[in-house]
Amino acid sequence: MPIEWNNDLCVGVDVIDNQHKELLRRINALLDACSQGKGKDEVGRVIKFLEDYITVHFNAEEAIQKKNGYPDYETHKGLHDEFRKNFSELKKRFENEVVGLYLVLLTNRTVVDWLINHIGRIDKALGSFLKKQGGKG
Repeated sequence: MPIEWNNDLCVGVDVIDNQHKELLRRINALLDACSQGKGKDEVGRVIKFLEDYITVHFNAEEAIQKKNGYPDYETHKGLHDEFRKNFSELKKRFENEVVGLYLVLLTNRTVVDWLINHIGRIDKALGSFLKKQGGKG
């Protein structure tokens, strides 16, 4: 079941929203591949994408927060750091284990849970702050 982009995920900062949409597209490709029994192949592509995505996206988001004096910067960055750690562990497992259903499901859960919870709550709070402050990306 694909995750649909909607207003609940919209932060209101174009650069952030566009990056989130790309993440959503990649996650939906994983979900689609899993439903067709091709999840093992897609996990490798998602892992590679996330390596780059995490660095580019989190750095962009954190720079916007610093630039606009976001009061929850340290907490937000801490959540990014936690995801970086979780991703690093996932990547290690991907590199050292045979890619089976468990690893596909773990990748799916790690990324989809983060997508919905982090973007839907944490990034939305950043977007609200920026809107109130008149700040932009």
